[in-house]
Amino acid sequence: MKNTRYLTAREAAGELNIAVDSLYAYVSRGLIRSEAVGRNRRSRRYYADDVQKLKARKKGRRDPETIAEDALHAGAPVLESAITLITDDCVYYRGRNALVLARHCSIEQVAALIWTGNPETEIPAPATPDDKAFSGRILGGLQHVAELRPVDAFQVLLPLAATEDLFAFDLHARSVVRTGSRILYLLAALASGGEITAGGIARNLQRAWAPDDEHAAFLINAALILCADHELNASAFTARCVASTGATPYSVVTAALSAFQGYKHGGASEQVEALFREMETQPDVRQALLARLKRGETLPGFGHVIYRDADPRGKLLLRLLQESRGDHPDVRLALTTVRAAAEVSSLPFNVDLALAALARVLNLPPGGAMTLFALGRTVGWIGHAIEQYRIGRIIRPRARYVGELPEETASIR
Repeated sequence: MKNTRYLTAREAAGELNIAVDSLYAYVSRGLIRSEAVGRNRRSRRYYADDVQKLKARKKGRRDPETIAEDALHAGAPVLESAITLITDDCVYYRGRNALVLARHCSIEQVAALIWTGNPETEIPAPATPDDKAFSGRILGGLQHVAELRPVDAFQVLLPLAATEDLFAFDLHARSVVRTGSRILYLLAALASGGEITAGGIARNLQRAWAPDDEHAAFLINAALILCADHELNASAFTARCVASTGATPYSVVTAALSAFQGYKHGGASEQVEALFREMETQPDVRQALLARLKRGETLPGFGHVIYRDADPRGKLLLRLLQESRGDHPDVRLALTTVRAAAEVSSLPFNVDLALAALARVLNLPPGGAMTLFALGRTVGWIGHAIEQYRIGRIIRPRARYVGELPEETASIR
C-alpha cells in the first residue's frame, strides 16, 4: 500500500501546480520538510501534510471566504495547539507516540503529559470522604444516579460538584491541573460506582466491571489513553469555546460531554454495538453488510473524516484484543465484520468499532464503550482548556449572512 504520509518530488510539485525547481525553493525556505529515502541521499521524499498546508494557504489567498468555510469541516487548521499531532498512521501526544504510551503508561501519566508536558508529574490524588472539595452530599449522589448510564450521570453530578470546588475558579494552569484531576477522578468514581482507591483509574474500573479478569485493567487503560485526545474534534472545539469565555473546567467538561454524546461523535460506539448484535445473528456477515449498503444505510464503525486508511487507534486496540483474547467469540465477530466490510466497502474501520468490541469482550455495563471514550477524552478536554485559558482570548468567529435582506435595503435596490 502506498505510504500516504510522503510524496515524491513530482507528486508534490503536481499538488502545488509548480515546477520541481520551485519545490526545492520551498524546501530551502523551510515551508516543506523532506527526508532521504534509504541510503541514497540524493533521492528524497516530501511530507504530504506540509504540501497540503501550503496548498491550502495558497488557495486561501485567492479565496479567503472559501477556505474559512472549509476550515469548519476538517479543512485548514483554525487555531494552534501543542497537544496532539495526527498523521495517516499514528497519533502523538506532545510529540510522543500515543500507540506506545497505550502499551507502557497509565492514563494518569498521559493526563500529566497532556496537562503539564511531563508524564512524571504527579497529578493530585483522588477525593476521599473527608475531602471538603467533594462532600458526602456529592459522593452520596452516586446512589441517585445509579440507574443512569454513566455518561448521563456525569452531566447530572458535574454541575453539583462545581458548586463545592472553590479552586475551580482559579484558571491558572497549576490550579486547572488540580481541578482537572478532581473531575477525572469523580467521573471515574461515577463509572465504577464508588470511590477511586489505590491502583489507579483503570484498575478500579476493572474491579468494578470485570472483577475476575485482572488483565482487563491493561485493556481498559489502553483504551482510555487511545481516546485521550484527537486534536480539534467537535467536543474539543466546544471545550475550547467554553474555556475561552472564562468558564470553569467543570463547565468546559459538561459542555464537551453534550457535544460528545451525539451519534456522529462519541455516540457512534452505540451504533456499532447495535451492528454487532445484528451481525452475530447473520449466517453470512458479508451479505448482511452488503444488504445494509443496498438499503442506503451506513456501516457504523467504518470511515473517518481524518484518516485515509484504518484508524491507528482502532487498529492497536483490536490488535491488543487479538493478542489477549484471540479465541473469544466477540473478537472473532469483530474480525469477521472487518474482513467482510473490506469486501463490500472501501471504508476502513475506526476506534468506535474497537471500543464496541472491547465492551463486548469484557462484558461492560450498558454504555460501557461510550463511557470509556468519555473518560479518556476528559483528559484532552482539560488539556484544551488549559491551552485556551493561557491564550486568554474569546473564540468568536463571524458568520456570512445569507438570509433575507432587511426591507429598507431591499427597497433601495
